Amino acid sequence: MSTSPFSSVIRAASQDRHTEAEQAPFMNDLLGGRFGMNAFARYTEQLLFIYRALEDSAAALEGDPVAGPFLRPELRRVAELERDLSRLLGEGWRDRVAPLPATERYAARVREVAASWPAGYVAHHYTRYLGDLSGGQVIRRVAERLWGLPSKGDGVRFYVFEDIGNPAAFKRAYRARLDALPVGELEKRRVVEECRSAFALNNAVFTDLGTLFPATA
Repeated sequence: MSTSPFSSVIRAASQDRHTEAEQAPFMNDLLGGRFGMNAFARYTEQLLFIYRALEDSAAALEGDPVAGPFLRPELRRVAELERDLSRLLGEGWRDRVAPLPATERYAARVREVAASWPAGYVAHHYTRYLGDLSGGQVIRRVAERLWGLPSKGDGVRFYVFEDIGNPAAFKRAYRARLDALPVGELEKRRVVEECRSAFALNNAVFTDLGTLFPATA
């Protein structure tokens, strides 16, 4: 493993997958204003199933020396996603939401590693939550502008971390915990590969969404 901080190693090793996600046709068209709010709602719906998997698994990992330090309550997103979906989909939304096949695979992998491999769970936790604190803010602003959603209100609360006063400092502290991850070099290599797999699972969700909302010419 490189002598670089582990957080830097993970970031560099997954950069190509991160770029692939940013350039996914579905997201390009969504953020380019070529889809209606129904596409944004369907995307938000898929996030709910992924974050339920992450957060339903958290209670069993709170005392774990590897995963436990990352489980900060101010990161939790399920309640915010539920408020967003109530705004985006309306009354009775719980009876209408469903995961796409790629979402089911993604959530199943999160639950699998949470149950058997805490360091693998950290890979998924890092990939999702640090992304939300960074690039997620771009999505929020675009959604507010395109579909007239209230600033930082219902519809985009998923992207609003009200209990994190200084996101930059929070991210630095998170990366410091990654750098101090109490596992050996072989395990760190496995974590890096799981981060890459997490991005691939996320990109597969974009692909499934793209079948519902075909890319424009």
